Parts: sequence; C-alpha cells; structure tokens
Amino acid sequence: MCVKEKEFNQEEFENFILENKVIGFFEKPILLKSGRLSPYYINWRNVTEDVFLTDKLSDYVISFVKEKGISPDCFYGVPEGATKLAIITQYKYAKLSPRYGPGSYVLCMGRKQPKDHGEPKDKYFLGAPRGKVIVLEDVLTTGSSIFSAIESLKKIKVEILGVLVLTNRMEKTNEGENPVKMITSQGISFFQMTDSLRLFKKAFERFQPKPETIEKIKEYLKKYGIKKKFFILI
Repeated sequence: MCVKEKEFNQEEFENFILENKVIGFFEKPILLKSGRLSPYYINWRNVTEDVFLTDKLSDYVISFVKEKGISPDCFYGVPEGATKLAIITQYKYAKLSPRYGPGSYVLCMGRKQPKDHGEPKDKYFLGAPRGKVIVLEDVLTTGSSIFSAIESLKKIKVEILGVLVLTNRMEKTNEGENPVKMITSQGISFFQMTDSLRLFKKAFERFQPKPETIEKIKEYLKKYGIKKKFFILI
C-alpha cells in the first residue's frame, strides 16, 4: 500500500513495537542516559539499525503526521538518536508532495557537538532546517536532548511546528517538572505516537516479566512518573 494511502493504526504501531522488542524488562535495573536506574527499557535501536524496519517506521511517522493534520516542511531529528529516521522520513515525505522539485525541501541534519566557529546554520547543522519544522525524537525521558535541539533551531529562527516523539516514558525531569509542559509552555505543540503506560499491559502479556520485576517498575513509576495514580499494570 502506498504511504499516502495508509492511515495511522495505533494498535498496529504498538504491535510493531512489541514484535521488534523496542520495550523490554530487566531483573537487574540498567543505567539510563538520564542517570536513572530503570527496570525497563524503550530502545528503538533494534528498528533504526535495520533498513527495512526503519523504512516501515518512517511510514508510521508520515501517516501519523497526516492523521493529525500537520503539514511540516522539514523533519529534524534530534542528534543523534533520531537523525537517521528523520532523514529517511523527510526524503519520503518530500517525494509524496505535489510541490516536490528542485529547492522544494531541504535534507537537514544536526551536529551532536556544534563547531566553535561559523554562522549558526553551519555551526549547529549539516544542512540547516527551514520552513515549518517538526523536531523528531525516538524516546522522551527528561527531554534534555529535545531542549538542546530546540535551542539550536531558535538560533536560526525557523518555525518549530511541534515536537514529535515515538514513545513518551511519561517521566519527570530531575527537577520534578513535566517535560511535555516545558515544551508546550514555549508555544510548541507536542505529539506522541505512544507512551510506556499504554505499552505495559501488552508487553507484560507477551514477555511475562517476573512479579518482582513488575514491582520494581511500579516503584520506579512512583518515583519518576508524572502521574500520581497509575492504572493496574496486570
């Protein structure tokens, strides 16, 4: 089926996550980039290191954006986690456009570490975004990488249409703030394709983590989760 004919299917997308083991559990908690010890992970690397799966994932992103009525000019991947996905999504999205042609769409990429010289468009980017930009990220935990990306984009004065994450872990920052509210307080829309709480029940049924692992997840969510009350996980 052609991408432009495909509608976003939430259940199909979440099954795609489970089938490719994007979410999983640990008996011994692992250290996250945020510095937290987590008994579960959400890691899109199994997908984004595979050409076929990344191609399919980009279809999901495009269909989600179309369903939401969003019309970006550019998908900008947060360095480095979402860079590959954003480039492929941008390429396919541009080719679907009736205005596709020379100069119609930019293929942008951010630098993980900015150069110490040059104009902002060269200092922070390898191909600077332009027009209406969607900031694309794979996982939202505390949002530090997203905030850095937003600041880089503000330096070149593009319109940030919104932040789109594949999965929201639904956690607070280290200062106890809700990162989604921190994004929207800047006048930037926030979109998520799914979140960890939606995925838990299906993931428990499929992977059968030990009861003590589930208890560790509950304790983790009580400490870092943005909601005071969580649904029954099993």
